[in-house]
Amino acid sequence: MKIDRLLGIIILLHKKEKITAPELAKRFEVSKRTILRDIEDICKAGIPIVTYQGGGGGISVAEGYKLDKSVLSIDELRSIITGLKGLSSVSETAIIEGLITKLSPNNQKFPIKDNIKIDLASHYKSSLAEKISIFENAIYNKRLVSFDYYSNKGNHKRILEPYCITFKWSSWYIYGFCKEKNDFRLFKLNRLWKLSILEEVFESRALHYGEPDFSSYFDNTNKITLLFDKSIEYLIVEEYGPDSYDITENGEFRLVLDYINRDYIIRWILGLGEKVKVLEPEDIIQEILNTTKKMSDNYK
Repeated sequence: MKIDRLLGIIILLHKKEKITAPELAKRFEVSKRTILRDIEDICKAGIPIVTYQGGGGGISVAEGYKLDKSVLSIDELRSIITGLKGLSSVSETAIIEGLITKLSPNNQKFPIKDNIKIDLASHYKSSLAEKISIFENAIYNKRLVSFDYYSNKGNHKRILEPYCITFKWSSWYIYGFCKEKNDFRLFKLNRLWKLSILEEVFESRALHYGEPDFSSYFDNTNKITLLFDKSIEYLIVEEYGPDSYDITENGEFRLVLDYINRDYIIRWILGLGEKVKVLEPEDIIQEILNTTKKMSDNYK
């Protein structure tokens, strides 16, 4: 994760008199170009970094500059520590807790209070923390990972070159090169079980450098129009916001949605029961009719 890498680079630069970009790239398992972008971000944050060319050259913190806690304001420290505590909710290691201790100020006039609590694991903490730890290890050592993956197409064994762990759309995903599909893929961690790090080492593919555009995996290309009862207005607001729907002349609530996953949107509609009605498209209406008929038949 980028914030971990930036903090790691800063700590290394203060421990070492000089270090080269290739050394940093190797240490953090990224490209030299990514390291140079990171150095630029660190400079923008106010930490003076200088580079030396030629033999014996490298990157270092400007002479006479020392980073201490007073460099960061209490609000900046609070934001960093809140984010780190969020990461600790899906981490089994003590590294993050140690970093929190180092960053926390001793001055009791400025206590770091837990005004914001972030739990990125919820009740999946045990399984998620283990999966994330396995993938972090595999990414660092460039080792293939095998696992069982459950999807609407069934349960399949997959072998993956892992490159990046990401938290998007309220879920954790692993991004990597799938050997079966011969392409880069995202896999949801909660659908992924029986992980095993293989002995085989892989060579990094050029395509993984830089920041992957995960939004391309979830383009909104489908639309659905719904009428829903006022009694579930709070659920619509919770999911899509108070400006997502219109009130018709008859006092009904009309909602037009872009959706990605057909199976998910049908399950969501069925979960709302008689409180919602699909106006279009017709194929969704027919599928809901067929599904409810089969459900009814199960109880005959």
